[in-house]
Amino acid sequence: MTVDYFVMAAYLLGIIGVGWWGKRRAASKSDFLVAGRRLGPLMYTGTMAAVVLGGASTIGGVRLGYTYGISGAAMVFAIGLGLLALSVFFSARIARLKVYTVAEMLSLRYGDTAAVISGVVMWIYTLMLVVTSTIAYASVFDVLFDVPRWVAVVIGGSIVVGYSALGGMWSITLTDMVQFVVKSLGVLVLLLPIAVVKAGGFGAMADELPHGYFSLTSIGGQTILTFVLIYTFGMLIGQDIWQRVFTARSDRVASWGGTVAGVYCLVYALAGAVIGMATKTLYPNLAAADDAFATIVRHALPTGVRGLVLAAALSAMMSTASGALIASATVANNDIWARLRKRTATGSKDDEIGSNRLAIVVLGIAAMGIACALGDVIEALTVAYNLLVGGLLVPILGGLVWRRGNLPGAMASMIAGGTTVVVLMVTDGLLANEPIYYGLLAGLVAYVAVSLLTKPTEESVVQAWHRRLAGEPASTAPELSVA
Repeated sequence: MTVDYFVMAAYLLGIIGVGWWGKRRAASKSDFLVAGRRLGPLMYTGTMAAVVLGGASTIGGVRLGYTYGISGAAMVFAIGLGLLALSVFFSARIARLKVYTVAEMLSLRYGDTAAVISGVVMWIYTLMLVVTSTIAYASVFDVLFDVPRWVAVVIGGSIVVGYSALGGMWSITLTDMVQFVVKSLGVLVLLLPIAVVKAGGFGAMADELPHGYFSLTSIGGQTILTFVLIYTFGMLIGQDIWQRVFTARSDRVASWGGTVAGVYCLVYALAGAVIGMATKTLYPNLAAADDAFATIVRHALPTGVRGLVLAAALSAMMSTASGALIASATVANNDIWARLRKRTATGSKDDEIGSNRLAIVVLGIAAMGIACALGDVIEALTVAYNLLVGGLLVPILGGLVWRRGNLPGAMASMIAGGTTVVVLMVTDGLLANEPIYYGLLAGLVAYVAVSLLTKPTEESVVQAWHRRLAGEPASTAPELSVA
């Protein structure tokens, strides 16, 4: 493993160097949080694909392929569908808003009160995304290098926090481009064909695998529906995704670049499931399905290639972790802390880059602590998306497509949907399908009923909102700031 260690160490050092280089570009709040809104098609596509395909998509996707066969691609496929829907139907309008967070969008649409609850829900969601990616790369270290979980968490977490805090979104964007290339090469070009050949090809896999492994629905129709509700809709409203949309230099870049990234996700979904199936053929009795990815890498790949593929896995995990970390810090600093500070402000202006950098460090340390306590990457990811979709999907999409929706309706939807999801996760289990079903239904009913029973949003607010969506210049639609 000496050569593999060297390859991985060189990769990690390179990532730190790229992150340090990105620090020079972070000269303003806009540079630090949204890369100055200047990304072109190539960089936007690569970074968007990198942030949505992380540890859960890589480790979890292979795990589901190992357990259910080709239908295990459903989870990552749902992520790709969500990114395609966002890019085709909403990203252009979102990019024109020129805000930093989802809560700011809700504040523009409904009023400032809506941003408070949504900010807390979004903060919890993004923090849990950091935790899931941290758990994922810790599981790789566990199997391959036999180090304690906390050691793996601290090493990987320190690197992610370090380059994220250095240059914010510019550092993350530059490192994500490196990670996107390494991930594509390692998983799609190397691991996928090698694993299939080692397993004897698709013919041998069909003979060796349990019945149903080549069925598109063996994972269960209800599970597929749940994946769509959680992950497809989650892609439409997540702060980590929207913050990448805000980096596009134009609405056209956001639309077309995101569409290409969505297609890439669909390919990645199939690759993960097939790798899991090959692993099941070769090693049918693993003690834990989460070990499938690390096992196939360790035993099936030659020296050097193994190190590159491991670097690819770390690329997937770290790109999502860093994207979610800056999203969590942005929400915490700009939607929660800034509003609290405003109520006791003395009139002095804080260093906005410094406060966001501090938030990244504090939340990164918190995420490492939570990751040491939790162990199931898909369970943690499901909790995050249940809270996000159940509490915020209806008021966010409703605000974009239904003129009659108002602040009381949005608040009622957040409370009803979020409460229903939390209660049912406690009573029925974290991985149960019912929380998201009934949470969405409760949120939708509350939104429509309360909006119709209360006064419409003031016409001046609605007109200002539509001017903002149309992308009118700053003189008529000034950029919102809550700091």
